Formats: sequence, C-alpha cells, structure tokens
Amino acid sequence: MRMQQYLFYVLLVTVTLFYSTSAQHSPSTIPKLPATPQASPPGMNTVPLVPVSPNINGAPSPTTPKSPTNTIDIAQILSKTKRFSVLIRLLKTTQLINQLNSQLLTSGSGGLTLFAPPDTAFSKLKPGFLNSLNDRQKVELLQFHTLSSFISISNFDTLTNPVQTQAGDDPKRLQLNVTTYGGSQLSMDTGAVNATVTGTVYTDNKLAIYEVDKVLLPLDLVLPKPKAPAPSPSRGESPKMKSPAEESGDSNKNSDDDGVVPVDASAASMISTAYVKCGCLLLLGWFSWLKL
Repeated sequence: MRMQQYLFYVLLVTVTLFYSTSAQHSPSTIPKLPATPQASPPGMNTVPLVPVSPNINGAPSPTTPKSPTNTIDIAQILSKTKRFSVLIRLLKTTQLINQLNSQLLTSGSGGLTLFAPPDTAFSKLKPGFLNSLNDRQKVELLQFHTLSSFISISNFDTLTNPVQTQAGDDPKRLQLNVTTYGGSQLSMDTGAVNATVTGTVYTDNKLAIYEVDKVLLPLDLVLPKPKAPAPSPSRGESPKMKSPAEESGDSNKNSDDDGVVPVDASAASMISTAYVKCGCLLLLGWFSWLKL
C-alpha cells in the first residue's frame, strides 16, 4: 500500500513539472527581443544627425497649439549639429536663409535639398577666398548648393546630369554632375571640385540636408576672367581723317621736336607782300627802259 502511494506521488510530481516547463517555453510567453536597427551601407551615414521633431517640421503634437513658430528653420537645424557655423553665417549675411525658409512654407512647393559643407570643408578653401567674393557671388555659391525639390537619398539615381540648381542652368559655368554607386556612395563633380556626400543631416517629406566633404565651387568662381578685347572699328568704317588744324598741330609738334622755331604767320605775310611790291617795281622799270 505504501509503495503504491509513493509511486502515485512520484507520477504527480513528474506531470506537474512537465506542464510547468512546457508553459515557460511556449511561444506565447517567450519575451520578444528588441529588433536590431538595420546597418547603414558603407561609405555613407544615412541616420539623420538631427531627428525630426514637432518644433522644427511644422507638425505640432496634440498638446502643442499650432503657431507660426512651429515651422522649419534651416539655420536652427544646422546649428544643432555645431559643425556648420560658416554656412549659417553666409546664409544669414546674404539673407538667403529667409528666402529658403519662405519657400518651404509656400503651398505647392516641391521642397528643398541642401548640400551642407561643414566648417572643415570651408577651411580647405584658399585663404581669403570667401572675402574676395562680392555679395552676388556669395549668393550664387549658396544657391549652387541648393536644389528646388526634395530628393531622398535613394532617388539621386533618377536625376539627369547636369543637375539644375537654384544658381542657374548654364552647363558651362554651373554644372553639377551626380554619380551614385549602388546606393552606398554619392559623389558630385562641378568641373572644379569633386565632393562626396558623407551623411544625412536632416530629412522629412519637404526638406533634405546632406553633408558634403567639400565646398561645391562652380567654374565661374574658379576660372580666371577673360580679358575684354580691344575695341576695333566697325566693318566698312574708314580710318579717321585728321583735320587741317590737327595736321598743323602735328607739324608744329614735329618742328618743336626737331628744334626748329615756327615762323609767326603775320611776319611771313608781310615778307611775302614786300617781295610782290619789289617785283612789280622791277617790271615797271624794265618796261620804261624798253620805251626809251
């Protein structure tokens, strides 16, 4: 009898342990591990340095009332990284920052894409280069870094070279050719500089800011200015003739140069008149002699 009770207790404990172990390892009770973020492709950092927040992308949270301050401010976005101080200063001194921010607020706007050189990129320029530019050239330089549409990092291979920037569409002076390498690298050639996109600063559905390792210099800011040709006479135009006064002046000048003193005009006239009178008197005397 005792042996049967002992076996019953052993069987009961075994069944209890089996069910408790199965419950712990069932799929419904296994805790889920957090998903690991997908690795960025080599050569480019696709994780934005500045995350999208309601205070800068114009989408207020339910607890935040909509106000004019809840708009995109490019200078504010760049300042959060603490590496674009030169670019921010140029945008503000040229007042181009106001135009770009206003363009983002315009209804129907296709957005903006900005290539942002950091301070280290500006330090690679020739000393005094920025100071040698006038206001118009500084604006052109900044507009050469701006596209008038939102381009995601995966859509650059759809662009047609040369890419048109806000600086203009002159392919000889303002050419920007973009090359992608399997989505892992993005390079740009201006004819004067070959730059690489090193990462994403900020991106949403309206504004994209990408960091480049060099300042994108257009050709017209690097090549020497051609000298203006000397004016030539128009076709069919004869050489300018000198007036008698000018010729007289030139002859007097030549006489002065030769050391000859010019004769006064009134004195020369008196001498020629005396010669005429003497000649007349000689003729009269000769006729009188013949009569005799």
